[in-house]
Amino acid sequence: MHPRNPFDLTGRTVLVTGATRGIGFAVAQALADRGSRVLITGRKPEAIDAAVDSLRATGAEVRGVVCHQGDSVAIEEMFRRIDEEGVALDGVVVNAGTNPVMGPLIDVDLAAWQKILDVNLTGSLLTARAAIRRMLPRHGGSVVFMASIAGIEPITGLGAYSVSKAGLLGLMRALAREVGAGGVRVNAIAPGLVETRFAAALFQDRAAYDEIVSRTPLGRHGQPDDVAGVAAFLLSDAAAYITGQTIVVDGGGRV
Repeated sequence: MHPRNPFDLTGRTVLVTGATRGIGFAVAQALADRGSRVLITGRKPEAIDAAVDSLRATGAEVRGVVCHQGDSVAIEEMFRRIDEEGVALDGVVVNAGTNPVMGPLIDVDLAAWQKILDVNLTGSLLTARAAIRRMLPRHGGSVVFMASIAGIEPITGLGAYSVSKAGLLGLMRALAREVGAGGVRVNAIAPGLVETRFAAALFQDRAAYDEIVSRTPLGRHGQPDDVAGVAAFLLSDAAAYITGQTIVVDGGGRV
């Protein structure tokens, strides 16, 4: 009799926020490929429908839920619906994020600052704790925050975003300490430059792009699939003794 594959996610249900494209979509696909049922969120119904159709075309068992991570009422409503449908979450990937401005922190518009914190930090807390409260009674579960290397070392021109991701890493460590005894693991992924619409501005600035890649030992930028596999690992039993950690996925740029 062969031992169970510790990377297998068959029979589990995972919520992935902000998963209609980019890294979130790749994570949802990676989880489904490993046997997980997946719930994905996004702000726009048409984007969710398109993502769900694409995932189902590959055989994924997936459902979509409209939810804006910057809206506390929307988050509460999403979890109310999850409860009503009798869904027991085994994991959550808090991936949704925003960055509406670039420029120095001393010039940042207060409304933009607040929006970044509402989505990237406060919304992440509300989503994670709602999921954790449902995991603790079953003494098991995994939370993965999608942070950024900007949360480790601030990026010039992305000050507000960098601060929000640094706060997210602090949130991850605090939660890991609080809920570990309850069997729930909490970790984070810090991607470097990944080819997504979210990072389009960095790809359009050729000088900035070339400078980043020149400092990357693997000699290339990342793809969403490079991050997705790490998320799948952290949600699996292969990572059963890992919590409170940040895994950097940047091609070695911080070596």
